[in-house]
Amino acid sequence: MQKEKATERVILGIDPGTAVMGYGLVKEVKRQSELISMGIVKLEHLDDHPLKLKRIFEKTVALIDEYQPDCLAIEAPFYGKNIQVMLKLGRAQGVAMAAALSRGLPIFEYSPRKIKQSITGNGNATKEQVAAMLQTLLKFKETPQFLDATDGLAVAMCHSFQQLSTGGTSKKNYSGWESFIKDNQKRVVSADK
Repeated sequence: MQKEKATERVILGIDPGTAVMGYGLVKEVKRQSELISMGIVKLEHLDDHPLKLKRIFEKTVALIDEYQPDCLAIEAPFYGKNIQVMLKLGRAQGVAMAAALSRGLPIFEYSPRKIKQSITGNGNATKEQVAAMLQTLLKFKETPQFLDATDGLAVAMCHSFQQLSTGGTSKKNYSGWESFIKDNQKRVVSADK
């Protein structure tokens, strides 16, 4: 398992989507965070779902190569009534995670409610409320054209807050099945039984 830098680090946050993927990068120095970049990747013009997934993978790798983050924080797909939408979001999340794994980054996953709670204090906050609080916290004036950009930034800040509130220790993260199985022997059932 890889360790994150203690005194200075860059966090890449991603809000996965199959129409628009939002991302944000923050640099954390000691207990202060500053905005590096945020933006979106438009995918709605692509008709083919595998092409969208390829674009998500390529853009995530490009962001990692350009900004050299120390970790990836990603929003978990939420449970909705439409199983097809959830399946597509899960795939989008999976390829972004695969891109991070291909570059050796540790991955941290947060629920939408946890992200909103950490930014605004309200797990039911609107996208607009999250964006407004991020503008205050990170002192940027421009309003992003798409709220998906601030959603990606919110994931990065959520991870930053988690690390600060726990003194740099968060719940376990795993770089693959082998490390998960090694730490969870009692939870794993053998196929032979």
